[in-house]
Amino acid sequence: MTPRALDRYRNVVVGKLTSTLGYTNSHAIPRLTKIVINMGVGAATQDRKRLEEAVGHLRTLSGQKPQVTKAKASISGFRLREGQEIGCMVTLRGARMFEFFDRLVSLALPRVRDFRGLNPKSFDGRGNFTLGLSELLVFPEIDPDKVHHQQGMHITIVTTATNDNDARVMLREMGLPMRPDAA
Repeated sequence: MTPRALDRYRNVVVGKLTSTLGYTNSHAIPRLTKIVINMGVGAATQDRKRLEEAVGHLRTLSGQKPQVTKAKASISGFRLREGQEIGCMVTLRGARMFEFFDRLVSLALPRVRDFRGLNPKSFDGRGNFTLGLSELLVFPEIDPDKVHHQQGMHITIVTTATNDNDARVMLREMGLPMRPDAA
């Protein structure tokens, strides 16, 4: 079964991007490559259970096993040693990526309190968009009774667009709710 977001991309977005951005080659049209979800668990240095809880929640959200990230350098002010486990991340591609994107756009973002749209300037200059969520409970698959510690996450949407404007147009057409440009 084709994910709903992939079906929308193929049937609606590609046609609009071809006419809006003027692409003649179908392979040049921007598309999603991957979605990276990262959770930094700074309190994991004192409490290992926080990291295990974050890994479990990320597994529930993504449908695959997260990779535990380790500190690259020692920082005495943060009581951090090189090689210490301090976070987790997962990279979604293919059908799982489109399923997560659809859940993010249609279920999670509308549940964010006082949500007025994403910042359209959160691009990195190469067509990749990053957003941060301060809590997991905006996703309906997370059981509030099993959340003992509030945890946020960064979500990076990687595209094949060569510039921010093309990626912005593509993501808006796919349904990502962005505020109007304040030019």
